[in-house]
Amino acid sequence: MLTVSKVDLSYGAAQALKSVSLEAKLGEVTCILGRNGVGKTSLIRAIGGRKGIAGGKIILGERAIEGMRPEQRARLGVATVPQGREIFPLLSVEENLHTGYAPIARKDRFVPPEVFEMFPVLKEMLGRRGGDLSGGQQQQLAIGRALTTRPKVLLLDEPTEGIQPSIIKDIGRAIEALRARGDMAIVLVEQYFEFARDLADRFYVMDRGEIVASGKGSEIQGGEGEADVRRWLTV
Repeated sequence: MLTVSKVDLSYGAAQALKSVSLEAKLGEVTCILGRNGVGKTSLIRAIGGRKGIAGGKIILGERAIEGMRPEQRARLGVATVPQGREIFPLLSVEENLHTGYAPIARKDRFVPPEVFEMFPVLKEMLGRRGGDLSGGQQQQLAIGRALTTRPKVLLLDEPTEGIQPSIIKDIGRAIEALRARGDMAIVLVEQYFEFARDLADRFYVMDRGEIVASGKGSEIQGGEGEADVRRWLTV
């Protein structure tokens, strides 16, 4: 579903991504691992269109999207749950969810029932302002908003950051349910190794803007493979 090929990205004189390549397939969770500042969020911004690339290709299905604006990519099925959530604090939960209607056809402008099945707290708090929710509830809202766009590719940028353990488990179960549907490619950026390890079908490790290791998720579930990846995550 998603192919990133030899992508370069710079902020002024600083090169954040150096010839980064990866694939994300339907029905799989592709995990991007690495320490702070190695380029993971820059990669998510490049895929979603929030930051232009200096070179390389980004292919959605068979269509090149690297020259498209973020809203054009959203209409084609790319949805981002950004680091920090970026919900609208003064809008209600329901209004935040409805902002996901922007890129989709009028006939599809309703919140998918699965959003409330995975995150029932959102249904209970539809009238509450987004800024009044806890951090974990805001994260659930950000994921629900992304799902409202009916994505083919779901980009999750550190969804466990600053979240209480009980909601981390809820988010993990939601990702598993979305994977099981088989109609979505999920790209998960994480520093929380255990969370990523338990979900990954495929993993990529980044360091200094480059992919330094990759493989199947089963390769990091114990043994030398897990130890090698953990070393890359050690500060």
